Amino acid sequence: MNRHTGLIFALITTAFWGVWGAFAGRPADNGFPETLIYVVWAFTMIPPCLYALARVGWRWQRDARSVLLGCLIGFTGSGGQMLLFHAVHTGPTYLIFPLVALSPLVTIALSVGWLGERVTRLGALGILLALLALPLFDYAPGEGFQGHGVAWFLYALIVLAAWGVQAFFIKLANRTMSAESIFLYMTLTGLALIPLALYMTDFSRPINYGLDGPGLAAITQILNAVGALTLVYAFRYGKAIVVSPLTNAGAPLITALISLALLGVMPQTLKLVGVVLAFVAAALLAIEPEEAVDAAGT
Repeated sequence: MNRHTGLIFALITTAFWGVWGAFAGRPADNGFPETLIYVVWAFTMIPPCLYALARVGWRWQRDARSVLLGCLIGFTGSGGQMLLFHAVHTGPTYLIFPLVALSPLVTIALSVGWLGERVTRLGALGILLALLALPLFDYAPGEGFQGHGVAWFLYALIVLAAWGVQAFFIKLANRTMSAESIFLYMTLTGLALIPLALYMTDFSRPINYGLDGPGLAAITQILNAVGALTLVYAFRYGKAIVVSPLTNAGAPLITALISLALLGVMPQTLKLVGVVLAFVAAALLAIEPEEAVDAAGT
């Protein structure tokens, strides 16, 4: 592996997640329920998981602490994923993904409160920009997108919280667990929630089982799953201070640009300001935890 390997994996993740985000809601728009999209996503996690385990000789941590942390990471991630599929069907992806990108807010809050870490000036600036951006996403006077309502905003906030908690536990788990073990538990917990997703599905309504339903869902969700694995390797071979802001802000930026291009619209000015603030805040918040760690270790 050369010194650019980590950056290459990070760029792959950014591209995959950016494209995935832009098209994540299309299968539901075509009549394939969000709950079944979740099922498809859970199964797309299997191939990259098997690949990762094969690379390390099928070894993973099975002690009680690893199982507990793995399940916490998996269920917060899977639960957020299930709700995200519904959010992108009810709201604009060009706003949802920049909003969800602010999940480091929760991670930092937990790190400060639980682990006693300190927030740097850069992190404080990111938090301030994030707090300024949040209300702008739901500001709608004179806006032409009021038909979306506020449900998508609440869903996105819950996903933001869930993934912020997930990142915190990933941070804890990395002290004692391999990346492959973490990814295995993420996959297993995702599969474990399939019965709940099927139970929540209203099979009495018409369901599109064509190529633009489950077929499109499989194509988009494999981008999501492979992107998650390449992110693991990006952190393994690259510098976190580069990987974090690139994937945390870069992927939502690609999603927003593709979504706006497909829609052929420009959001109301204050919403656009909110998106820009969110991108900057996401980059600063992603860098902050790594700077704090580096400072503590020197």
